[in-house]
Amino acid sequence: MLDKKYDHISVEKNKYENWKNKGYFESGDLSKKAYTIVIPPPNVTGKLHLGHAWDTTLQDILIRYKKMNGYDALWLPGMDHAAIATEAKVVQKLKANGINKYELGREKFLDECWNWTHEYSDNIRCQWAKLGLALDYTKEAFTLDSNLTKAVKHVFVTLYNEGLIYRGEKIINWDPVAKTALSNEEVIYKDDEGAFYHLKYFIEDSEDYLEVATTRPETLFGDTAVAVNPKDTRYNHLIGKNVVLPILNKLIPIVGDEHADMEFGTGVVKITPAHDPNDFEVGNRHNLERIKVMNEDATMNEFAGKYCGMTREECRDVLVKDLKELGILISIEPMVHSVGHSERTDAIVEPYLSRQWFVKMRPLADRVLENQKNKDTKVNFVPPRFEKTMNHWMEITYDWCISRQLWWGHRIPAWYKGDQVYVGITAPKEDGWVQDEDVLDTWFSSALWPFATLGWPNNTDDYNRYYPNDVLVTGYDIIPFWVNRMTFQGLKFTNNRPFKDCLIHGLIRDKKGRKMSKSLGNGVDPMDVIEEYGCDSLRYFLATSSAPGMDLRYDEEKVKSTWNFINKLWNASRFVLMNIDTLNKNNYTLDNLSISDKWILNKLNNLIKLSRKHMDKYEFNVVGAELYSFIWDDFCDWYIELSKHNMNDTTKSVLLKVLTDILKLLHPFMPFVTEEIYSMLPIKDAESIMISAYPKYTKKFDFDVKLDYTLDLITKIRKTKLENSIKEYYIYYINLDNIDIISDMLKLDKSNFITSKNNLNEIVIDKNVSVFYDGSENREKELENLLKEKERLENSISRREKLLSNENYVSKAPQNIVEQEKNNLKLEKENLAAIVSKLK
Repeated sequence: MLDKKYDHISVEKNKYENWKNKGYFESGDLSKKAYTIVIPPPNVTGKLHLGHAWDTTLQDILIRYKKMNGYDALWLPGMDHAAIATEAKVVQKLKANGINKYELGREKFLDECWNWTHEYSDNIRCQWAKLGLALDYTKEAFTLDSNLTKAVKHVFVTLYNEGLIYRGEKIINWDPVAKTALSNEEVIYKDDEGAFYHLKYFIEDSEDYLEVATTRPETLFGDTAVAVNPKDTRYNHLIGKNVVLPILNKLIPIVGDEHADMEFGTGVVKITPAHDPNDFEVGNRHNLERIKVMNEDATMNEFAGKYCGMTREECRDVLVKDLKELGILISIEPMVHSVGHSERTDAIVEPYLSRQWFVKMRPLADRVLENQKNKDTKVNFVPPRFEKTMNHWMEITYDWCISRQLWWGHRIPAWYKGDQVYVGITAPKEDGWVQDEDVLDTWFSSALWPFATLGWPNNTDDYNRYYPNDVLVTGYDIIPFWVNRMTFQGLKFTNNRPFKDCLIHGLIRDKKGRKMSKSLGNGVDPMDVIEEYGCDSLRYFLATSSAPGMDLRYDEEKVKSTWNFINKLWNASRFVLMNIDTLNKNNYTLDNLSISDKWILNKLNNLIKLSRKHMDKYEFNVVGAELYSFIWDDFCDWYIELSKHNMNDTTKSVLLKVLTDILKLLHPFMPFVTEEIYSMLPIKDAESIMISAYPKYTKKFDFDVKLDYTLDLITKIRKTKLENSIKEYYIYYINLDNIDIISDMLKLDKSNFITSKNNLNEIVIDKNVSVFYDGSENREKELENLLKEKERLENSISRREKLLSNENYVSKAPQNIVEQEKNNLKLEKENLAAIVSKLK
């Protein structure tokens, strides 16, 4: 028997390990149809955040739903090594103990990274368990596992041999704190205060100058030209001449290039090929020297002269003062501009000339765009509008910088010997070769996740059975990072989409709609929520509080109300279990159903149909709303009350059937409490609800019953009785069904149902039913209420008549508003007449 009080802590205890130990999470039943979900692998740097709890809740709902529908459902768990984040954490830990990464050496440092990984991966598994995730741990993967390492090398070498991976010198995004290159997706843009610094670049042998505006005066030490537009008549006569570079006093050429916008600023731009991607391209076109003026930590180097060793910010401040003293500074124009910050360290990203490894994206992206035109082979986004996000990224894509100046990760399989470069799965056999020190972007290995985790590049049974995956669930902010890369790598190496559907959810925000962040202090730890309200409450809230693709506002009160909903179900289940304790397979029957039995079974049947329809469309919010309404209103508030007046074997059987199906429909959302209640049922179809059959719609329980009017009538009579403090009354009716039910529910003798009106007070319920009562003891209160309502109506009628007598208002106001006023006036006059009549 269930405990009297619902306690989520005791209910959720031990169930997860029991499911896991009995093999309920595992896949591999070849007699069933395969179904696969892609889990976005969390990184091994700490706790799971609320967004990950949302991700995994939606996935777990799907996997449990599919298992209950007879699928061989695989949900393969795993984690990624998170190169930048993990290395930063380990470096920080070592630094706190007085240990320098470089003094420790690469091999011992990697040992420290593995120790960190083992510690935090155990933490993540504990959090998965608290969330109740039905993961097949027999197939757990990690992005640095031997097979994924094999897959990564295979992909790198293949793309290199096809000319789709190359090594080159380009302007890249440089994180001066982590001291590594970043892809564009790893750069977060923020509005920062800055300024345009207007400077004089004097023309050689002249008192004339060109006015140059820059937001980064500290980079002028790397200027190797100024550019003007060849069509700009103000300056095109100067092309081929020189200007004097301030501070350094060296000559640099004036070049003609369309990069200079005649309509923007002064139309003159300084060209710093080593510190700006556009300037880099200008430099290539005009064969300009590339001068790097900063070190890897964003301090100024020897090319900055006396400013060497300063940070870029310190250099800017001192340099601007010097330029002002020299008469070079014309003006400072304050402004707010969008500045790139490292996603991991929040450092301002430095555009930096560096030799890196790149993936040539155009051919790979074009194949995705072509594939998305085929409805049979495309990735189907839910909602469909997010396909545009992927397609736009593919249309404007640029070569992907994949090398990172780190030690933790997949080391680039390239070796150097003098000017020779060797790329291969294994190291060259000859002596003298030195392997590249850098590792690959974490997303390079994560992009292979849907197929490499199944054994690819080997032709394994798992790969042939479970690929392509059926669905990926992720947030819209991950589309450029991960979804797009899995798609082009999947098409390239498997000739297939990586997953059929891509279910997109939004971001979790706080109650005010703000993004959760450390600076605002509005973050929420899902483990704290589980401790307070239970896993089932959190999961149900996350799954049902927003539609696909929409953001979700975290509201603790709504989580609390979900706990109350579970408590309502708990108490209803206790009632059912107490009343069906004598029920067994011999006396279980659904024969001789009453009208209330048919009513609830018909409602349940429609609920099952709706639930299946919307579960298959990933509309969990709709399913949640339908379940809530049926359980709270139809089952708990009505059928349980109705059943008390007719507790026979049929009613007991209906109670059991409805409760059983409710638990099964709820189980994907609330695994723990449904398992607890299900285990107490006297008759069930499986040892665990997790391996039971999901309810099916059947025409057998399609009943044409008219009970809703009766229940609505009972509600209205109860409300009328309460509002008017009525104790004894009669129900007058013209045509009324289900009098037995009304009599039982209102605890009213049948002699109180009349077909002729009497001289008592009458309150009309509807055209067929009135309540007659002796209101003598309430006469003074009723008289007071009537007089108040009379006064209110008289004032309102006077106002409306005055308004409608105003010809200016009637002629200028919208016609529908005027008509509404007239109708309201007519209705109020009718109500006033009724009150006056009643007062008499």
